[in-house]
Amino acid sequence: MTEDATRDAGDSDTYALKAADLPRIAAPDVAYRPPMPKTYRPRIGVIGTGGISGSHLDAYRKAGWEVGALWNRTRAKAEQKAAEYCPDARVEEEWQAILSNPDIDVVDVTLHPEHRVEIMAAAIDAGKHVLSQKPFVTDLDVGIKLVEKAQDKGVKLAVNQNARWAPYFAYMREAAKAGHIGDILSVHLAIHWTHGWTAGTPFDEIEDLILYDFGVHWFDFVNSLLGDRVEAVFANATHAAGQANKVPLLAQAMVRVDGGQASLVFDGGIPHGPRDTTFVGGTAGSLVSDGPDLSQQRVTLTTPEGIATPELEGQWFNDGFAGTMGELLCAIEEDREPSNGAAENLRSLAMAFAAVRSRILGREVEIGEARRLES
Repeated sequence: MTEDATRDAGDSDTYALKAADLPRIAAPDVAYRPPMPKTYRPRIGVIGTGGISGSHLDAYRKAGWEVGALWNRTRAKAEQKAAEYCPDARVEEEWQAILSNPDIDVVDVTLHPEHRVEIMAAAIDAGKHVLSQKPFVTDLDVGIKLVEKAQDKGVKLAVNQNARWAPYFAYMREAAKAGHIGDILSVHLAIHWTHGWTAGTPFDEIEDLILYDFGVHWFDFVNSLLGDRVEAVFANATHAAGQANKVPLLAQAMVRVDGGQASLVFDGGIPHGPRDTTFVGGTAGSLVSDGPDLSQQRVTLTTPEGIATPELEGQWFNDGFAGTMGELLCAIEEDREPSNGAAENLRSLAMAFAAVRSRILGREVEIGEARRLES
């Protein structure tokens, strides 16, 4: 090796071990806030008023959207939610009454997947636009039939993937879509956030709680950036030492991408020191979001021109829920497909199903190979 080559080999700058000094620049203005329809103000019916429905109803109240009717299997829960968030709403004895009410235009179905399909199908047949809680379905072919039914009936069918409008996710997605980091090469997510609180709850009966029920938010984020470039998933899951839950709380997934890569790490069994970090790298820059939890996040955009740190407003809960409904209402008003439409969301589900099947089989699984949630 020559003297010059030896000197170059020992130069840390040559190996990019030293970050370049870049100036601070103004952050680009991107449309990350929850979308709002211009004039469309429908009446909304909510079917299912369990714990998560409070986030829906609070978001709708703050946005000024009218909830006209509620139903829950336990009437007292619906009455309590009505009193707290929408005192003028009717509390129905049967969910069918919401679908037969001509004054209700949009139905938000918050029930668990096993109870949702029949109701969503009936709502579509009744000519109602539908927002489905996530995960949308447990079978891709069932989801396809619902999408086709909605198309035949001329109504919109969207999925409440509320993380899409968490301020940091929304900013990163819209900045990438606007071309601020060029072509996306990589998406890496690391969620160090305890799920131990689910021990002894119905969530502890979901075998793939982390890869499926929780993880679908992050698979959906990857899908929102990479779409059909995603080809396959290799995933695993394990129990954390000392965890109280019956189901695994630690999981990870490597995602094969055409011309790129993605990874997801879920540390659901780490009881202390929460951290949530997202990295999106492109040919012309990168985006990083980091913070101690899902609500406190700081986004940094780095390009050859400099480093920008946008000051973001809002939080995932409950801006994310305003985002999913707001996008559906805008799509109805503008007669287009919502960006969180069910057809598009089937790709996110296919990723989660592939991850679960990969965990079971111990091999990489192509997107679309796993047609349903397995256990």
